[in-house]
Amino acid sequence: MRITDYSLLALSSLKYSRLRTYLTALGIAVGIAAVVLLTALGGGAQHYMMGQFSQFGANIISVAPGKTTTAGISGAILSNVRPLTIEDAESLHRLPNIITSVPAIQGNLPIERGNRTRWTSVLGINHEVPDTWAMEVGQGRFLPNEPAEQARNFVVIGDTIRRELFPYTKPLGEFLRIGGERYRVIGVMKKKGQVLGLDMDDIVYIPVYRALSLYNRDSLMEIDLRYTEGYDEAQIINNIKQRLIERHGSEDFTITSQDDIIGTLGSILGILTAVVAGLGSISLLVGGVGIFTIMSIAVNERIKEIGLLRALGASRRQVTLLFLFEAAVLSGLGGIFGMLSGFGIAWLLHYVIPALPINIQWDYVIMAEIIAIVTGMIAGLVPARRAAVMEPVDALRSE
Repeated sequence: MRITDYSLLALSSLKYSRLRTYLTALGIAVGIAAVVLLTALGGGAQHYMMGQFSQFGANIISVAPGKTTTAGISGAILSNVRPLTIEDAESLHRLPNIITSVPAIQGNLPIERGNRTRWTSVLGINHEVPDTWAMEVGQGRFLPNEPAEQARNFVVIGDTIRRELFPYTKPLGEFLRIGGERYRVIGVMKKKGQVLGLDMDDIVYIPVYRALSLYNRDSLMEIDLRYTEGYDEAQIINNIKQRLIERHGSEDFTITSQDDIIGTLGSILGILTAVVAGLGSISLLVGGVGIFTIMSIAVNERIKEIGLLRALGASRRQVTLLFLFEAAVLSGLGGIFGMLSGFGIAWLLHYVIPALPINIQWDYVIMAEIIAIVTGMIAGLVPARRAAVMEPVDALRSE
């Protein structure tokens, strides 16, 4: 028997009992569709989160004040934290392969212009933000490069602030009151939208020294450093650690690299995607049980056909392969229908809800199809072996 013979016999048998074939293939199709849809949603979430982090630029290392250490006594916590200062940021800027250094502090304050007031995020930073956080100025310019303590009361506003406080006039050169102090608008940032749930257009930027005064703080919230691409990140982190220990006398800070955050997040989301794929694969097991049942019924209904094949010279191996091929075709067709259904549902969801991220995980899709075919063949193995061991004479005599 040639492969075409196996195919024709298997397809003719499936065609003979169409309703049963459709119902059995449906069990496999549901499992494959579930895997495709769930992994597409998980992959979309992973792709979305990675894209959100990449919007802040690349090759960034953050330094935050405070490093808590647990002592030997249960629950005892020792903490000795020195302020993270503008001078620390300037010192780190002088390290090898550090391109930019952004001292940052953030809070909420009322922004006033005339009779209009809006509470929003006020971010104290320096002139290197556009080069560090991959942001662009739409109008005017960003904060100038001035010594921290001599920084003038300049402000750069986001697009939402521009629309809310300057609906009919151009903002450049106009004045705002921030926390009771008067600031001159020198720039408007390009529209950037939401990033990790934070509206980047609803922020104003002022010199970091002015922000420390407004918030009555002596410590920065963090320092963001961008390093030269291609250099050893571990060595750069070690240089940062050594420099701050020299200045502070102890390791009272926390260093976090962007690659660490993205790697950890990617691992977590990857595990979640694998878990949802496993949940969807449970339906494949249900489909395998259906194939086992159908193939067992098919063997009982086709005993005389098996006997005729054996009488005409078909070997036990050929009879086994015939039923295995039939099971593989049944599960394969169900898998293809399931893939198409999963793609269609995923596309429809994205069409109805454009904000819902969808990213087809082809490795899971292909793996699910292979598992479906293997599951079908395993489910059909026992009935196939039972058909193969029948004696031709006994099979032909059966009613």
